[in-house]
Amino acid sequence: MKPALDLLVDRLSGFAPTTALVLGSGLGSLAGEVEDAIRIPYADLPGFPHGGVSGHAGELVAGRLSGKPLLMLAGRVHYYEKGDAAAMRPALEILAGLGVTTLLLTNAAGSLKPDMPPGSVMLIEDHINFSGANPLIGEPSDRRFVGMTGAYDAELRNVLGKAAGTAGITLHRGVYMWLSGPSFETPAEIRMARLLGADAVGMSTVPEVILARFLGLRVAACSVITNLAAGMTGAELSHQETKDMAPVGGARLATILREAIGEIA
Repeated sequence: MKPALDLLVDRLSGFAPTTALVLGSGLGSLAGEVEDAIRIPYADLPGFPHGGVSGHAGELVAGRLSGKPLLMLAGRVHYYEKGDAAAMRPALEILAGLGVTTLLLTNAAGSLKPDMPPGSVMLIEDHINFSGANPLIGEPSDRRFVGMTGAYDAELRNVLGKAAGTAGITLHRGVYMWLSGPSFETPAEIRMARLLGADAVGMSTVPEVILARFLGLRVAACSVITNLAAGMTGAELSHQETKDMAPVGGARLATILREAIGEIA
């Protein structure tokens, strides 16, 4: 971690935002809006995790959004790529080492609610970890026993809610269930998820939330809804559908984030 952190400190030349944003599917264009941008490919950062999911740029971007200083991670590594729930730990440790205190996470997800269709945006209020994995397994210190009651910061959620209202965008709220992927869920698994109280399902974000709370960061997260979950329409799901629909909700979420950053960063 130290070589990558040292390289970033040198490249950023004293620029030290306290807010970072992880861009999931559909949000990649937001990285192109960053003013005075410094762009560093993950591959140039020793030990920095970088995955191979199509549609994820794989670069760290530093600059200003809506006039506010910000770090962006354009792309993430998913558990299903390496079977490692802690794959994003080095990246988040580096963000914390740079002085980041607030982490905003985005993802693409499937909806379990007919009234939350593709193209919608959901503010995550809580999550269910149904993957059977945890990024803190193997952590030797007692810090591994991280409280998750207030994992999704109430103040940040309020800011995002107000930003959506100002922009005239409906912001759904709900519980996100993390399943490992990469295969999509079965209709039976979706019926189970609904019974357990989930409103959306996806293959990311929860490990990052756990790691961020372990590192003492404030966290908020939003899902771009790309499809109705398995069994709800009778159609088969595909990653192409995710890529096709993500920009629709992504544009709405980008508008919310531009408005919210002014108060958060």
